[in-house]
Parts: sequence; structure tokens; C-alpha cells
Amino acid sequence: MIRRAQSTDTDAIRALIAQLDYDPPASLEEKIRRLSTHPDEVLLVYELDTEVVAFLSLHFIPQLAVAGDFARISYFAVKDSVRRHGIGRQLEAHIIRLARERNCDRIEVHCHTRRTDAHRFYERQGYNESPKYFIKTLNNSGQ
Repeated sequence: MIRRAQSTDTDAIRALIAQLDYDPPASLEEKIRRLSTHPDEVLLVYELDTEVVAFLSLHFIPQLAVAGDFARISYFAVKDSVRRHGIGRQLEAHIIRLARERNCDRIEVHCHTRRTDAHRFYERQGYNESPKYFIKTLNNSGQ
């Protein structure tokens, strides 16, 4: 079952984030609450027998210069023990419907080079690599 995430899903989402090799922040529950009420964000979980085994965070980004907007997957994780059961495909199909409803003409995802299994998944789903991406890290000193 796919549903919107709630703050009660924090522990399950925390475990899935850790599975991605991130150290989830102490403020995760508050971030889930904020994302859950943001009009341009959808935070989804996938329940299997009442256990949250996957989550996906999707942002809708309006575009000024082109007709269609776009959606961006910021986090997407499926529990290791249930991978290859179609859960990722179901979540991806669900967000395609949501993106189309929001007038998006594309979905993008930034996926670290070390995540080769994820790359294969996205390629099977029809995503194409777009290699140029720039990041500026901001620190607390204001630079």
C-alpha cells in the first residue's frame, strides 16, 4: 500500500535513510512534518503487511521558461530484504501519475555514482543520464 508519510513513520524512514549510508538528523520527525504539509512536496511510504519498507520524497518545481514543470526525486529507498519485488516500480508508477497531474513533463533524480544498483533501476524505468550537475556547499559562516 502506498500512502503519504506521517510523523509516526519516522523510525522506519530513519532506518531506510541509514540504509542509504546517511546519518539521519535528530530533527527528522520535524522535517517529515514540514514536508508532509508543503504544497510542492509529496513524501510517500510503501507499507507491506503494516511495515513501512520503502519511502520516496518528490518535489514539484514550477518552471518559468517552458510549458511543463518538473518533479525531482530527492530520496528513494526500498528495504534491502524486499528489493526486486516490484515495490520500487510501483512507487515510480505512482509518482508518474502525480507528476502528470501537476503538469510536469519530466522527472529527474540525482543519484550518487556509488549507487550502481539504483542506476540500473532508473535506466530500466526509462531515465536517461544527464551528467552535468553543480553543487555549492553552504556552511554556517555565510560563505
